[in-house]
Amino acid sequence: MTSYIARRLLIAIPTLLVISFVIYAVLALAPGDPMSQFGRNPNIPEEVRDNIRRSFGLDRPWYERYFFWLRNVTTAGDFGFSFNSRVPVSELIGQRLPQTLWTVGIAYFVALLIAVPIGVVSAVKQYSWFDRIATTFAFVGFSIPSFAIGLAVILVFAVNLKWFPLIYDTTLEVVDLESFSKQVRQIAMPVIVVAIQQSADVTRFLRSSMLDNLPLDYVRTARSKGLAERAVVIRHALRNSLIPVVALMSLGVPGIFTGAIITETLFRVNGIGELLIRSTQNSDTPVVMAITFIYAVLVVTFNLVADIVYATLDPRIRYS
Repeated sequence: MTSYIARRLLIAIPTLLVISFVIYAVLALAPGDPMSQFGRNPNIPEEVRDNIRRSFGLDRPWYERYFFWLRNVTTAGDFGFSFNSRVPVSELIGQRLPQTLWTVGIAYFVALLIAVPIGVVSAVKQYSWFDRIATTFAFVGFSIPSFAIGLAVILVFAVNLKWFPLIYDTTLEVVDLESFSKQVRQIAMPVIVVAIQQSADVTRFLRSSMLDNLPLDYVRTARSKGLAERAVVIRHALRNSLIPVVALMSLGVPGIFTGAIITETLFRVNGIGELLIRSTQNSDTPVVMAITFIYAVLVVTFNLVADIVYATLDPRIRYS
C-alpha cells in the first residue's frame, strides 16, 4: 500500500502540472486584462494602461508568466495579486474559504446522516411504501438542478414560512451564542440545497449496493450462525456495501465544492464559489486561476483517498 501511494503521488505531480499549464494557457489567451473593467475610457491614456499591464507582468509572454507563477506557487504558496482588489490572491481565498468549508462540511455531514439510514432501510424493506418514497426522493433530488431546488427552498422557508433570513449578512461575526444562532440560520438554506442533492446520490448507490450484497452467501451464513438481523445488516452487508459508495462520497467532495459555486451565488454566501463567479465576470485572472487549480488538487487528492479507503474496507483489495 505504501509503494502504491508513493506511485500515485508521483503520478499526481505531472498530472497537476499539465492541468495548471492548460488552465493558465486558456485564461491567458482569453480576452480580458486589468484594464477591461474600464473599457475604452478616453480619460485613461494608453501610457497609463501600458504601465498598469507592465506592473502585473502582462507585457511578457504568457508561457513565461506561467513558469514565474508556478515557481511562486510551489516555493511560497504565492498565487499572485488580484487585478481588481490589488491584494494577494491567497489572502482573498483565505478570507472566503472558511465560509465555504463551514457550509459544505455541514451539508456533507447532514447528507450522510440522511442517506445511510434511508439507503439501508430501503434495501432491507425492498418494494415497501418506505422504499418507494425513498426511491422517489432519490431520483427527484438527483434530477432537479441545484438552482431550482434553491429557488424552491427560498420560496418555502424564507418567503412563506420566514424561518430563515432572505438576505445573507456577510458582515456577521460569530462572537457569542446569539451570533452563532444567526449564522446557523442564514447558512441553513444553502446546507439544505447541497444536502438534498448529495443525500439523493448516496441513497441511490447505497440501496443498489445493499440489494447486491443481501442475497450473497456470506450474509446467509451470518444469519445461520444465529446473529441478530440488525448485526447481519450493519456489520456484514453494510460494510461491504459501502465499498462502491466510498468512491461516490470521496469523488463527490470536489463536486460539492464546484456545486457550491451555484449555491453560494444564489444565496449570496461569501465563499470561494461566489468569489470565482465575480472574478470571472471581472476578468480577474489570478483569482480564477488559483481557485480552479485548488479544485484540480481536490479532485486528484480525493481520487487517492477513495483508493485508500477501498483497501481499508475490503481486505481482498491489494495494490501491488
